[in-house]
Amino acid sequence: MALPAVRSSNAQLFRWDPFRDFDALFDQLNRWTNAATWSPLADVSETDDSYVIELDLPGVGRDDVTIDLTGTQLAITGEIRERERKGVLHRRTRRTGQFAYRVTLPRGVDGEKVDASLSDGVLTVRVPKSESAKPRRIAIS
Repeated sequence: MALPAVRSSNAQLFRWDPFRDFDALFDQLNRWTNAATWSPLADVSETDDSYVIELDLPGVGRDDVTIDLTGTQLAITGEIRERERKGVLHRRTRRTGQFAYRVTLPRGVDGEKVDASLSDGVLTVRVPKSESAKPRRIAIS
C-alpha cells in the first residue's frame, strides 16, 4: 500500500513572527477577562446623617449605570464600553465590560432619599440614615 505524497508550498502568506502566538493568546485571555463582571474601586464612608459610596468610573455615562437599593443592599451595575480608536492599539490596561459593586449597609437607611451624582469619573451615592439611626445627644437630668 502506498502512502499519499504530501507537498507543501514554500510560499508564505505571512512573514514569520515569533510573537504572533503570544499575541493571539493574550487577545484571547483579554476577551475572557473582559467578559467577566468585575468590581470598580470604591470607598464607603459614614457621616452623622448618611453613608457615602464613591466609585471610580472613568468614561462612564449616566445612562450606563444602574443603582438599586433593596432593604440595606445597595447594588451598582453597569458597563464600560470599548471606545472607537483610530490607529493601532499597542497596549491596553483599562477595563471594559460589565461591572457590579454591591455593599450591605447597616439597618436604618432612608431608601426614599438616596441621592447619586457622577462627576469627573467618580460616582457618588449618598444614602441618608433614618431619623431613628441618627446619633442624638441625651441630656442628663
